[in-house]
Amino acid sequence: MGSADLDRRLRGLIVAAGYASAERVVVGVDREGEITTAATHGSFTADTVAYTASVSKQVTGACLALLARRGALALDDPLARWLPELPGWAARIRLAHVLAHSGGLPGEERLWRAMRAAGQADRTTPGVLAALGAVERVAAPGLVHGYCNWGYVCLAEVAARAAGEPLPLFAGRELFGPLGMAATVLWSGPGPAPPGATPLPSRPAPLTLGDGGMWSTVADLLRWNRGIGADQLGTAQMLHTPGRLGDGTSVPYAMGVGLRTHRGRMLHSHGGAWPGVTAKLVRIAGTRRGLAVLALADGVDRMVALTDALTELLLEDDAPDGARPA
Repeated sequence: MGSADLDRRLRGLIVAAGYASAERVVVGVDREGEITTAATHGSFTADTVAYTASVSKQVTGACLALLARRGALALDDPLARWLPELPGWAARIRLAHVLAHSGGLPGEERLWRAMRAAGQADRTTPGVLAALGAVERVAAPGLVHGYCNWGYVCLAEVAARAAGEPLPLFAGRELFGPLGMAATVLWSGPGPAPPGATPLPSRPAPLTLGDGGMWSTVADLLRWNRGIGADQLGTAQMLHTPGRLGDGTSVPYAMGVGLRTHRGRMLHSHGGAWPGVTAKLVRIAGTRRGLAVLALADGVDRMVALTDALTELLLEDDAPDGARPA
């Protein structure tokens, strides 16, 4: 399939997923090093910087993996070792629990209500840590896998303290720089968006690091995929090892990376959503194939439909020639 034909097909998949031509969506696919991108709007391209929401969790995981490999921390460390300001329950929660979303921390809405009641205008790391500090009891760790943004905010703060410097500096030097991601930054303010980025449509601003915080481009996200797939950081095995509950049960999640099997292939992926933006990153393990999508539009269902269709396109390379669509 030629690049022009692939471009038309990508645009067709965007429309088929339910996006209108006026909505700003950009997709990028990497087929064994051959990059093709398509966008619905001329002002929104593969080089436009936008918020990636929870796609950022892969970066948090990579920071923890790099620091663990260097001996700066251990994944078996109790959360209390690095965040002693938290209540006594933090001594029972290991970093590995939090990475696998089995730390037993409170639900999203409960803590966000507490932050708003305390006068928090935006979502910030100090605000999250202060709200957690007022929580008297949490569920026992290691029993249930339940997605929790607050845990990854804690992990980002742990990484910063273990690194001995702000996480944006550490990630920029140790991750984004080596992978050639010149447009990507971690951002915690003071403004709602980094200079030159496409702003979000409303407040509160997402200024936490760990659960989010990364602003990037489709081009840079594909560079991330290639770099992690080629293990340029030396952390790929750790980053993709499934978490486990206390009874040994494996969970479909590693260090900021979702794990699922589709048509016999392991997919490494993560999505992200915040009011006004959705994102998705997918790698097909053991190949040099992957995809990245950023949309300045709501609708997680549409993003899933689009990225599932793009994944099927990438998996066509596994099919016999006679079984591939013309």
